[in-house]
Amino acid sequence: NEDQASVAAHFEGQDLVLSALWLRERCQDDIHLDPVTQQRLFDPHQLADDLALLSIEKQGEQQYRMTFSDGYEGTYDINEFYADFDIYDGAPAPKLWKNGFDTSKFHINFDDIFTDEGLLQGIDKFLTYGVLIVDQVPTEKGSAIKVASRFGHVRETNFGRSFEVFTRPDYNDLSGQPVPLGPHTDNPYRGPMPGIQLLHCIKNETSGGLSTLVDSLSVLKQLKQEDPEGYQLLSDIPVRYRHIDSDVELIERRTMIESDHTGKVTGIAYSPRLDYLPLLENDKLVIFHRARKRLGQLLGSPEYEWRFRLEPGQLQMFHNTRVLHGRTGFDVTEGMRHLEGAYIDLDAPKGRYKAMKRQIKSAAKKGA
Repeated sequence: NEDQASVAAHFEGQDLVLSALWLRERCQDDIHLDPVTQQRLFDPHQLADDLALLSIEKQGEQQYRMTFSDGYEGTYDINEFYADFDIYDGAPAPKLWKNGFDTSKFHINFDDIFTDEGLLQGIDKFLTYGVLIVDQVPTEKGSAIKVASRFGHVRETNFGRSFEVFTRPDYNDLSGQPVPLGPHTDNPYRGPMPGIQLLHCIKNETSGGLSTLVDSLSVLKQLKQEDPEGYQLLSDIPVRYRHIDSDVELIERRTMIESDHTGKVTGIAYSPRLDYLPLLENDKLVIFHRARKRLGQLLGSPEYEWRFRLEPGQLQMFHNTRVLHGRTGFDVTEGMRHLEGAYIDLDAPKGRYKAMKRQIKSAAKKGA
């Protein structure tokens, strides 16, 4: 509004008049903002708290000249404000899925991810569904690291830069035994938890050992409808998770239902092998336990859990807290089941996705 010197936005169903202080901090000229890094060349913490917008004048289709009470005058491209109102920060919105969903949407070929177009497509699938199945991966050790390095930076843990999953009685985790493993989050005892896990099948000679994946966002939607009180306790009350190895003992406390800083639910920290009931008065503890039990039932329900055979040359990459993984039991006398795994953090593929989108947009502008 030029007459009243104000800027309004429609956000989450409400009209919001943008503060003069908010606008002043977002000045866009090269004197105050480095054109390459987009980092500020001034300290916005020193701005006066009683700033006022004195005038606003339209200069182009989406450009306005604004004048402020501290003497600053600058041109603003309103398009630059849209990022503040995007709750997914430039990433695709997640799409929830259940068993029976068209899982062909999860797949991409190994060779394709080594092209820019294929990598962008792969990250888009992953951010949307929380899972990506990479086909035709070479069945040799080190391939998981190659895929991981394409999407992000490998995160080394006490299991190593990569780790192998096959039957061995002295391994420091139950994944090294042929027992069934229910849907779970990896490493909830670690701070921070790995954002993404990759599991590459090198050999699978067993009829059992089916891989399982389940979208916790779909499950949480159901749990919240059934038991809002229990759901809230799982969101609010921290749980202690613990892992013991020969040279390290890892303990972390976190809520079972995970949310980001905006309050948006991102997934769960769920591992019945590693968690401990919190200290609560009995009535509340029973409600907590009831919700935890129902959460586990839903995670293993055929309605939500997708079971499939991970074939040699296939790699599953999944959002560790959103898409929980597991496997059915198997008979070691039938042959070898050998997987190689690795972890990367979630920020890298999200960051690469946004950078590639920006580069495509910039190239399109230059070609116009």
